[in-house]
Amino acid sequence: MVQVRRLNGSRRHSLNRRKIVLVASLFAIVAVAVVVFRPYRAVRAMTGLLAHDVCSKTFISNLNPELVFAEAITRPGIRRLKWALRYDLDGHAKVVRASLAGWGASRAVFHDGFGCVVLDDAVEPYLLRIDIEAIESAGGTSILPDIAGPAVVVPSDIKLRTALDHAFEEPASPPYRRTKAFVVVHDGVIIAERYAPGIGVDTPLIGWSMTKSVVNALIGILVQQGRLTVAQPAPIEQWRQTTNDLRNAITIEHLMRMTSGLALDDAKFGFDPSSQMLYLHRDMAGFAAAAALETAPGTRWAYSSPSTLLLSKIIRDSLGGVPERTLEFAWHELFVPLGMRTVTLEFDATGTFVGSLYMFASARDWARLGLLYLQDGSVGGRRLLPDGWIEFSARATLGTDYGAGFWTNRSDNEGAKDRVSRGIPHNAFYAFGSLGQFVMILPTERLVIVRLGDSIDESAELRSLAQVVSDIILATQRR
Repeated sequence: MVQVRRLNGSRRHSLNRRKIVLVASLFAIVAVAVVVFRPYRAVRAMTGLLAHDVCSKTFISNLNPELVFAEAITRPGIRRLKWALRYDLDGHAKVVRASLAGWGASRAVFHDGFGCVVLDDAVEPYLLRIDIEAIESAGGTSILPDIAGPAVVVPSDIKLRTALDHAFEEPASPPYRRTKAFVVVHDGVIIAERYAPGIGVDTPLIGWSMTKSVVNALIGILVQQGRLTVAQPAPIEQWRQTTNDLRNAITIEHLMRMTSGLALDDAKFGFDPSSQMLYLHRDMAGFAAAAALETAPGTRWAYSSPSTLLLSKIIRDSLGGVPERTLEFAWHELFVPLGMRTVTLEFDATGTFVGSLYMFASARDWARLGLLYLQDGSVGGRRLLPDGWIEFSARATLGTDYGAGFWTNRSDNEGAKDRVSRGIPHNAFYAFGSLGQFVMILPTERLVIVRLGDSIDESAELRSLAQVVSDIILATQRR
């Protein structure tokens, strides 16, 4: 009996050891998966960004892909690994692949008229079946008076020429500013503009997050037409499936002001929801809609590109859910009336407009968008945006210097006060995109100023732009 008890005890100890080894192995596997998968997702986000950048800037903007790639790999969060980054461009198929030494590859595919979409090799995009040229012609003529002739407007005023010199000047060493285009509109006409080599008056350039201001305009038009209100609960189908879903309290205005309370903050590139949404998910709006609620809507501000994707989905759904209708609506109701002829909107693989980042347009067309807001939402005697929409868009949110799709100086926030101290007026507001894209709207000065480029140091670019804006204000005060 004693021998049997000893044998059973030995078996029990052996079994316990096996359990411990098994549990430890499982924990090790999970730990390795977390450690490996998180960097892998970050690498995929990085290669997705590079593939898309080279694809869209090559096939939409007609820029040199080698130059595009060389500029892209100097961006923060990417430049430390630039030695291992590679890209391959198939000019015939219009496909770009990017990888980190062959690892974490991403593929971007171009479709004429609709830009590029990032996909893995197993997925094909929704193919929009629509003739954009036909939409443009059917939309009629521009109701915004022409802002310039076909030639580049070279200013005769020495102060304006000097301001343009400052806008394009480069420091002696990196980070470089890489200004691509600069346009000054005063009293509705261009009084000065300049472009980098290879860029012209019709070259479509990416707006990055200035695209959020375009979403603001499309939402505003839908409000003006009585199809939406900003106070209504955001009509997101996933949130309506249960009556006790707390996300039902999120309104369209919360999404526009980035106060939804959803776990969708933009943070460290590659590891944040925004990066994952843009470069790892076929259905971007579906990914954003699945986010959990972290705080009560309207109580916390956090910059959030996925919030704008939800607005893109709301625009699509309010027009019948058909992707082609989004294009038709944008052209008929916004681009054609403003005379914006160089626009490319990009869509995700399910056919939802990527309203957080991906609209291309010439500097002149970005200026035309600015004029809509300078002129209180009306052009040619026709109101496109609701009465009071400009004040709504430029009004600061929760003590920040962000409004609803625009950054604003109409705030006591330190960022706004700093810009005012540098010469940008207190009532100014602006569309802003990564790498120093700006559409500055200065109502009392009757100015719209557009700067497009690839600046690595965005804060330095804003300081430089503030000086240029001050110079332009001084040059136009006597006009």
